[in-house]
Amino acid sequence: MSRLQPRAVASAEDARRIVEARGLSHVKVGMFDIDGVMLGKYMGREKFFASLEKGFAFCDVVLGWDSKDELYDNVRFTGWHTGYPDAPLRIVPESCREVPAEGDMLLFLAEFEGPAEALCPRGLLRRVLDRAEAMGFTARAALEYEFFLFQETPESVREKGFRNLRPFTPDMMGYSMLRSSVHGELYHELLAMAEAMDFPIEGLHTETGPGVLEAAIGVDEALAAADKGALFKTFTKVWAQRRGLMATFMAKWSPDYPGQSGHVHLSLNHADSGASAFFDAAAPDRMSDLQRHFVAGQQALMPELLAMFAPTINSYTRLIPGFWAPTDATWGVENRTTALRVIPGSEASQRVEYRLGSADANPYLAMAAAIASGLWGIEQRLETDPPVEGNAYDREHPPHQALPRTLWEAAQRLRGSAAARDLFGDDFVEHFAATREWEERQFRRHITDWELDRYFEII
Repeated sequence: MSRLQPRAVASAEDARRIVEARGLSHVKVGMFDIDGVMLGKYMGREKFFASLEKGFAFCDVVLGWDSKDELYDNVRFTGWHTGYPDAPLRIVPESCREVPAEGDMLLFLAEFEGPAEALCPRGLLRRVLDRAEAMGFTARAALEYEFFLFQETPESVREKGFRNLRPFTPDMMGYSMLRSSVHGELYHELLAMAEAMDFPIEGLHTETGPGVLEAAIGVDEALAAADKGALFKTFTKVWAQRRGLMATFMAKWSPDYPGQSGHVHLSLNHADSGASAFFDAAAPDRMSDLQRHFVAGQQALMPELLAMFAPTINSYTRLIPGFWAPTDATWGVENRTTALRVIPGSEASQRVEYRLGSADANPYLAMAAAIASGLWGIEQRLETDPPVEGNAYDREHPPHQALPRTLWEAAQRLRGSAAARDLFGDDFVEHFAATREWEERQFRRHITDWELDRYFEII
């Protein structure tokens, strides 16, 4: 009898069988918090078996603290006022994966249940996809990420105060065959890990900047694609640190280089026939009416949902003209200066690329926002503004296309969005907006190097 493979696991019984077949005493169980940070633990075999049937619990503080484990003081769902009780989670058996660096170890994802499900990033995307299904659609997606590699360690970057860091390779060198060949073994290791963990990379190359790479993850059903993106970010950092390197997905680490994007490629299919909902061979740019409405919804809601694509203070340093990041809610056909890029193709490849997102975005939230806003456009039968031809940075755009310029402003737009509340629920909108307000408040407590240099002596 052939050995059950992790990606063939489809049920709780399969999960039990594969753990028994491997003779594992423990497995890894993890989930993603509101910032897209993976949290988890080793779980004993018998506890895991019981959790497959009955679920397990995690202290709900993981929904009540930020990326530095500092407690929010402005959220209702959890806090000192609730006593930080446990929140229930369910294990997702079909998420089973190898952990290549740990022998026969297996990893399973989990997601929140009960009241906490309203705030669960994976649960939010699942509910958006349920909405798509009710409308007669399935969604397919692919994520692509830029990230910088450094010849540093977690200890050395802190010793240096995150300054004067040494990139993995020097100079700009976009699409460099020289760089990828000289360091071919390292590239092969990353590609092999991605295959083993089922987030296969269909394209990997250097980007413009010292030590920067871009990885395009293969297309899949939208929920699986978000899993792949979230795992890619986590385990690329693991892969790098195990080799004495560090990878960063922050939106922009230096004012001298372009920021790091997290683009979302999306298409819809008719659930009954499997045919593309976006492709119309007779229409201009092969855009069906449904794709036109979908893009119109994405464009219309982009200013209100920006916090879900640009969730950190640092995100907004990337959204400036001339650095390959959009600055207004624009769209165009095969235009990389716009926020939405329609990519004409065949029945299988007609899609839209949501170019606004940065690499620091939570993949589940970014994908949920990109799909939900498009579905809203279909529901409302919205029409797009005229497409941008040429350089979008050189144009004056209508006021309604303007994007928030700070995280605080983006949080207020999200909080006040009736469409966001309809698409994601009041509980999520209130909680997520509050967490972004907290992030901005934390930033305001600090004095930057720029302020000291500008004001210390002269004012």
